[in-house]
Amino acid sequence: MKLAGLLCSCAVLAVAAWAAVAAADPTAGPPICSSAGTALAGTYNGNLTVTGNAYVAAGTTLTVNGNLTIAPGACLDAFTLGTVNVGGNVLVGQNAVLALGCTPGSLGPPFDQPPCDGQTTNDVVGGNVVGDRPLTMYLDGDTIHGNVVSTGGGPGPTFSPYINFPIKDNTIGGNVVVTGWQGAWFGVIRNHVGGNVLVSGVVGVAIGDFGTPDSTEIATNTISGNLVCTGNSPAAQLGDSGGTTNTVGGVKVAECRAV
Repeated sequence: MKLAGLLCSCAVLAVAAWAAVAAADPTAGPPICSSAGTALAGTYNGNLTVTGNAYVAAGTTLTVNGNLTIAPGACLDAFTLGTVNVGGNVLVGQNAVLALGCTPGSLGPPFDQPPCDGQTTNDVVGGNVVGDRPLTMYLDGDTIHGNVVSTGGGPGPTFSPYINFPIKDNTIGGNVVVTGWQGAWFGVIRNHVGGNVLVSGVVGVAIGDFGTPDSTEIATNTISGNLVCTGNSPAAQLGDSGGTTNTVGGVKVAECRAV
């Protein structure tokens, strides 16, 4: 199961192997972004666009009453014990990175390692989270009132850089739709989703604890609508996540009939 953090190891961004200990707050350890960039905190009454690298430090709060945009190629590191509240949408551009939220399970056992230190943050998005060919989005323990939609993106099917795309432990009021992302590992685990979940054309090359393809782990979700998985490599699976089959109010379709 790939449940570790993100760690910069190249000029743009790399996601560490899952066993690595990564601290996303630049004051606590290695950052997600290629450099720490600008510390963001306080209240923005309109929209906010992040260009370059930025982070939300532990113990601080960033409130954006409008939309929060991560510009193409930019990086926002909020995989910290800071708090982020966005009244509108979060928009993630091409080759951009969004890391949002902390839970005890962010990195897997031991559950008290930084940057989350065994704690859960309370990040809230009032609208949608939308990725347009993002490098990755790391959504962990967030409350998202709208949809999560991501189209394309990733570094391609490669271990170098090693990029993961986890959607874990969130409460999502609308739909989750991820299509065409390619990288090392992708998973949707332990979420509560008010709408449907569609995962299509996702490619992950990670190898799991059992020596078999490990990506496309869709496990332990509670989904009010339908669960649809098509054309993924590997096909949707529980893998080595240690998770259980998904609870679905509608129907399970195609690959997702197995999970």
